[in-house]
Amino acid sequence: MTVRIAFTAMAMLCISACTSTAQNTTEQPTAAAFNTSAAQQYYCDSGETVAAIYPNSESAIIEYQGRVYKMNIAVSASGARYVGEGLEWWTKGNGSGSEASLLEQQKDDSSGEGLEYCTAR
Repeated sequence: MTVRIAFTAMAMLCISACTSTAQNTTEQPTAAAFNTSAAQQYYCDSGETVAAIYPNSESAIIEYQGRVYKMNIAVSASGARYVGEGLEWWTKGNGSGSEASLLEQQKDDSSGEGLEYCTAR
């Protein structure tokens, strides 16, 4: 009886670990994905660039300084606001000429220091 319980517990643990790993590896785009026409390129006042992909109306994935950040939509008074991984990506408008800001996100979910101010081209 004890062996059967231990075997069942180990099997469930293995299934759980496999499911978790599969979910994490399928959602992260490669750097090459940001060099396609699907990615919107933003040119910032500092000289930096931010590439953004919007897989659906609820999320954004941005590449900034060689790192990829996955973000989810958040409440905003104007424009589209995405938060995740300690950053906040706020856009206003669509396509060429649209504006975006990259900010630090505070622990209380408020906007922190502005890191970049960008325009899409």
